[in-house]
Amino acid sequence: MQESRMAFLERLMETICPSGYEEEASFVWRADAEQFADRVWNDQHGNSYALFNEGGSPRVMLAGHIDEIGLLITRIDEEGFLSFSGIGIWDPQILPGQRVRIRGNGECLIGIIGRKPIHQMKNDAFKQGVEMDDLWIDIGVAGREDAERVVAVGDVAVLDYGFAQLQNGFVTGRGLDDRIGAFVALEAARLADARGLKSELVAVATVQEEIGYRGAITSTFSLDPDAAIAIDVWHATDVPSTNTARQRNADVHLGSGPVITRGPYTHHALAQLLVDTATSCDIPHQLDACTDETGTDMDVLQLSRNGVATALIGIPNRYMHSPCEMIHIADLSYAAQLISETILSLSLDFAFK
Repeated sequence: MQESRMAFLERLMETICPSGYEEEASFVWRADAEQFADRVWNDQHGNSYALFNEGGSPRVMLAGHIDEIGLLITRIDEEGFLSFSGIGIWDPQILPGQRVRIRGNGECLIGIIGRKPIHQMKNDAFKQGVEMDDLWIDIGVAGREDAERVVAVGDVAVLDYGFAQLQNGFVTGRGLDDRIGAFVALEAARLADARGLKSELVAVATVQEEIGYRGAITSTFSLDPDAAIAIDVWHATDVPSTNTARQRNADVHLGSGPVITRGPYTHHALAQLLVDTATSCDIPHQLDACTDETGTDMDVLQLSRNGVATALIGIPNRYMHSPCEMIHIADLSYAAQLISETILSLSLDFAFK
């Protein structure tokens, strides 16, 4: 990956953007898009758009949600400790002892997620699962009045994990689900535009996916595309605790290319075009099948207005919805290449119906 594109990815990954509070990440995304898109804008809901080759046909939408899971401050007690709820789906077991970044009063504030020490638990209570109600955030203040100078009910927090490059192209960070989808959407559009687009192409950084695909609903209705490709993360199976012999899902490995999903929710012809393009262009890729909702923006993209031909590209991801999600950089490049090549091959003669 080009050094400049990696630098953009790192800037994007360092933002704080829980569902409903995506402004910081969206601003970074739009600022980058303005360097090469024909037109860039955002809507009332918070979705960000980058348009290429306006007036071309067919109209294609690339959607990657830019929001991440987070925490919402719900109460400040007399001692200044903060209660919180989850934004999106959390495994509470990973929260005790974590540092958090709180976006409060315009500043980034550090706090600690506290829990009763194991020494003070009775009857093997430490062996039981952790619930969010057992936890609090400690920001090191003397009481409620002191706390309210820097934080308020309704402020948001994320775990204090940054983006880091590991060995051999592996990277880790908080919120790879799904800022990398928003990154790939923009990267694929940039690559396709450089090759001479015939289609009108709109890359969209959607909002509020983690709380119900809400941005995908409004942005797709607004654009009314002929076709759409959702880009999200996909569960990798190449970890020790995953016994693939007992699973019904396909093997998914980091570094082996993006996952093309097949099943009743995908547009069969568009999914097959992705497969055929990957094969003809010798782009590494993987297949997986999903018989139900995919849990991605794709589930609502296809239902907009009178229906949209929609496919799903998944970036293999380990440790999803944890602060140390892991992907392989090569899969981002393969995904962007695959999507751009597929769009370049589209015409109005394609079997959208």
